[in-house]
Amino acid sequence: MTAVAPLPTPRYGVVAMAEATGQDGIDFLRGMVERRYPAPPIARAMGFLLTEVAPGFAVFEGTPTADFFNPLGTIHGGWTATILDSALGCCVHTLIKAGQGYTTVEMKVNYVRALMPETGLVRCEGKVVHAGSRIATSEARLVDGKGRLIAHATETCMIFEARMPAAS
Repeated sequence: MTAVAPLPTPRYGVVAMAEATGQDGIDFLRGMVERRYPAPPIARAMGFLLTEVAPGFAVFEGTPTADFFNPLGTIHGGWTATILDSALGCCVHTLIKAGQGYTTVEMKVNYVRALMPETGLVRCEGKVVHAGSRIATSEARLVDGKGRLIAHATETCMIFEARMPAAS
């Protein structure tokens, strides 16, 4: 049995748009999972990372901390919505072609149980339900380490031709 080397500590940053959109979405995201590309700064701020991708599928894992408490002492729903949106969007990202981009048009979240720091590591799996030439829909589930559902969501994304920012 061959041991698998652990992934290096993630780097954080933003990849140049020309490089990010100059390849199929799945290749770019595989580069992020393999740490050839940095994770976006929001991943560091929120405490989660993209850990797995396949065509039409994306997984994020993270551990919420007390830094995200709302006034009632539970993890703010915005943390939950953010990890869900990340999985929902990235599973669509796996299907876009070089030269394309996408953006969220609509999102619906259902919160099932409170999320606490003692919940520990959570896993959020997103999968594409439908991908057309301009619109894609996806669904995601956020579960704790025991497989209990924390929240689930659906999303609609618009796919478009990526445009490079104008030179200043």
